[in-house]
Amino acid sequence: MKSLVGQLLVATPNLRDPNFERTVVLLVAHEANGALGVVLNRATEVPVGEVLTGWQALASEPAVVFEGGPVQPEAAICLARARPGLAAGRSGFSRVDGLIGTVDLSGDPESFKEDLQEVRVFAGYAGWASGQLEEEIATGSWLTFASLPGDAFDPRPDNLWQMVLRRQGGLIAAVAHYPSDPALN
Repeated sequence: MKSLVGQLLVATPNLRDPNFERTVVLLVAHEANGALGVVLNRATEVPVGEVLTGWQALASEPAVVFEGGPVQPEAAICLARARPGLAAGRSGFSRVDGLIGTVDLSGDPESFKEDLQEVRVFAGYAGWASGQLEEEIATGSWLTFASLPGDAFDPRPDNLWQMVLRRQGGLIAAVAHYPSDPALN
């Protein structure tokens, strides 16, 4: 399978795992030995400034830590949207797709102010072993779509699952209206 780095994984209603039900995941790595991504639509109530001094000023609204996934919830991954013209090879910034990349949080946040438009911090991540993600896609757990630059920084992350599905149009857009519990319908 070709690399899905920079693509969105959108959980289908068939995916009932509570870690991923109605989630949108941005893949930041996808190689032969596995894949890694962060859940974009699970905000916590913990302000970024409470856990990472200095990064609050760059955090997009809502400026809270997000639940990136069930793997290593004590680890932090930072996504950033670079300003156009960011020098290739900028220390501390690893490009994922277009202007979106990851940032080394051990760096000085002040040194990034001129280079980054916004950041979002995730506690933990979603990970898949070799072939696992491809199997989950083949069995209908995930739909894959191109991401838009604003998806990772949407100010209303709770609406992201429905929004991504609706913008696909056709029958896929109808999935956005699927009830969370069909038994109550």
